[in-house]
Amino acid sequence: MNPQMARGDAESGGNGNGRGSAEHLLALRGFSKSFGPVRALHEVDFEVDAGEIVALVGDNGAGKSTLIKAIDGVQPPDSGEAYFEGEPVRISSPQSAERLGIATVFQDLALCDNLDVVANLFLGKEEVDGVPVHVLDEVEMEQRANQLLEDLSVTTLGSVRTEVGMLSGGQRQSVAIARTLIGEPKVVLFDEPTAALGVAQTAQVLALVKRLAEEKLGIVMISHNLEDVFQVADRIIVLRLGERVATFDREQTTPEQVVGAITGADTAEMRRLEEQSGETGE
Repeated sequence: MNPQMARGDAESGGNGNGRGSAEHLLALRGFSKSFGPVRALHEVDFEVDAGEIVALVGDNGAGKSTLIKAIDGVQPPDSGEAYFEGEPVRISSPQSAERLGIATVFQDLALCDNLDVVANLFLGKEEVDGVPVHVLDEVEMEQRANQLLEDLSVTTLGSVRTEVGMLSGGQRQSVAIARTLIGEPKVVLFDEPTAALGVAQTAQVLALVKRLAEEKLGIVMISHNLEDVFQVADRIIVLRLGERVATFDREQTTPEQVVGAITGADTAEMRRLEEQSGETGE
């Protein structure tokens, strides 16, 4: 057995229970989800603490996005228990997740290209002034938008009145991240936050992710890019075929070990084959 996988299973108490539900900011126990005959998740346990970045990795079809959607309430699990700040909770909809303090930045960002940065940040949460007319308080929203972006050290957007459709991929991702903070969340979920971004834009987004963790938010990040994962993650949880198969401390592991857990391969054998390939010049 891979020693790192054995360590991860032991940390989880054999079933991913980790340090106990009451000690985590967010903990899931026995989450299962099926779509007809397809088993997307099978008794998955998961946990994230305040100020921690947990990377969720696995091959296509491993169940990563299904787990994120279960946490966000988009696709509630068929069975399982959830705990938030040590208390049992029921996450049955995106609204219930938001009330708890869970926010999600999905891969498609869900931004409106024809609206400016301010309008996107406050979409559905507009500040109003005046009764009973309820005129939008544009000045207040613009001031809050500028302050929020300044707090996040987002300095590349220019005017907050720029239409989002005119922004680069990294700038759009920054707006999507900033929007999650309007509701003052405690947990932020990221689904492939650096997908299709260039090197500079990726560095900008990863810096934002780390800044949120420094503010004691719990961060969950799905990523296929192990280089990004090893730059920011504290722990790495591996899903394979809908099950949690390994947990790694990022500082005590290597990308090869994580790949071995993702594929189910023996990493020692993988290294032997790589060395053999190098010796033969293949």
